Amino acid sequence: MSQVALFLGKYAGLFYLILLLAGVYAFRRAWKAWKEWREAYFGLEREFTMRRMAQWVAASTLVLVLMCGIFIVATFVVPTLPISDILPTPTIDLLATSVPGNPAANALAPMTPVAVAPVVGSQGCVPGQLEVTSPKPGDEVSGVITLVGTVDLPNFGFYKYEVALRGTDIWSTISAQSEAKRNEELGVLNTAVLTPGDYLLRVVVLDNSTQVIGTCIITLRIKGQ
Repeated sequence: MSQVALFLGKYAGLFYLILLLAGVYAFRRAWKAWKEWREAYFGLEREFTMRRMAQWVAASTLVLVLMCGIFIVATFVVPTLPISDILPTPTIDLLATSVPGNPAANALAPMTPVAVAPVVGSQGCVPGQLEVTSPKPGDEVSGVITLVGTVDLPNFGFYKYEVALRGTDIWSTISAQSEAKRNEELGVLNTAVLTPGDYLLRVVVLDNSTQVIGTCIITLRIKGQ
């Protein structure tokens, strides 16, 4: 079932185009049948055109339902799928914390939590390749915020973004995506579920063999509601 959802999400644009053309055709035929029904004088003729109009109206309705279904799958279902369903290769536990400087350990074994080093502003970000442009490092945020930035490194496989209370070693994975981004929305973060304070937000990029190829960390201050 998840593979069907991924297929629909991947080719949603193509399906929209096909359904749009089919919908326009069905609507025109229904409109034509309606005009013929209005101009018909004999009972049998009116019955025939009414039946034909009903068929094309049903076809138009079906097209609309299918478009709504694809929109729901692509917008709401696909982003909630486990990352193991999104990736073409087996992946690691996204809730694990990566070990800096040891890609082999990241790929082959559960990753050991490490202490969070003090970070001023940002760390490991590469302009134009791996960066968070909104919010800015050190910004004070609240509510649901949209993360905007670029994740487009060579050998890109997927990325995940995580938060940790500054000074702790506990990273919480918020979400993961398998598409590269260039100055686009990376995801959303609901700060209402976090205790106000200073946090680190990091974007971790991995290749298809689950080796970490880049990490961008910025500081954030989450204020109370």
